[in-house]
Amino acid sequence: METRLTKLLGIKYPIIQGGLAYLAYSELAAAVSEAGGLGQITAMSLSSAEELKREINRVKARTTNPFGVNFAIGQHGRSYEEMLEVAIREEVPVISMTGGNPAPILKRLETTAIKKLVLVAAKRQAIKAEKLGADAVMVVGQEGGGHLGRADIGTMVLVPQVVDSVSIPVIASGGIGDGRGLMAAFALGAEGVEMGTRFIVTKECVHAHPIYKEQIIKAEEEDTTVIKRTLGSPARALTNKWTEEILKIEQTSPTYEALKQYISGEANKKYIYNGKADEGFGWAGQIVGRIQEELSVEELINKIVKEAKQIQLKWSSKEGDM
Repeated sequence: METRLTKLLGIKYPIIQGGLAYLAYSELAAAVSEAGGLGQITAMSLSSAEELKREINRVKARTTNPFGVNFAIGQHGRSYEEMLEVAIREEVPVISMTGGNPAPILKRLETTAIKKLVLVAAKRQAIKAEKLGADAVMVVGQEGGGHLGRADIGTMVLVPQVVDSVSIPVIASGGIGDGRGLMAAFALGAEGVEMGTRFIVTKECVHAHPIYKEQIIKAEEEDTTVIKRTLGSPARALTNKWTEEILKIEQTSPTYEALKQYISGEANKKYIYNGKADEGFGWAGQIVGRIQEELSVEELINKIVKEAKQIQLKWSSKEGDM
């Protein structure tokens, strides 16, 4: 399981927990890091820089292993500078950036020892991120949950394209949730994986409502919908009456003003916090079709590693026949 990514981040397994808006807090982040992966706190879902400091200290109290803070740039309509300074002062080992222009954050981190990860959804974005100083790129295919690229390129095609275009480690994301996905990512040239949806259905994702988790478990791979495409920021969510209404509005009045109450953070929280599926939406990727049970984070990571090692052994036993 040792790759350039595990060496770069100082982690045991090349498994990263995604930013998960409104869900990735200290309980989940610490559990992932303690189990050998890289857990992350979602900064921009917090109310203040002081709250971020408290969350960082809570992670430090639960694990001595590396962890990260994710900055969803430009998706919350707020400035991130004060929170970024808190993360720097608290000597967070890793900072990841999703959405928006990562250049200002990468520039600010140049003189620090913090490792810098950038989420991209296109080859050109990965090339730019490397030039700007990213230590690794996370490449999300259109199968993923939450915000995606505009080109609808799948993980299978996008990851090797990026691997062949940059020299820094590549992390595969989108449609990954088990040992098969991890080994597939390795085969594509990636040196680790990022998982979002799969970590929602874990015991330590305590902020996710049981109904949200249950709907993910019940869902098949076709039970997700891409919304916000007409706004130029496509994102994948569980299909329900709320997302169906969003799609209707996009067909008739494709403007932010017409959509804002339907795609707001408050609508998101009504579902994921309160279980009100008819009053909001929940992000989820197509991997929902392969999620059948809620596990602890430790159980999940151990299961993924065990599955991956079984595949490695299977491949090794067949080398002589190839």
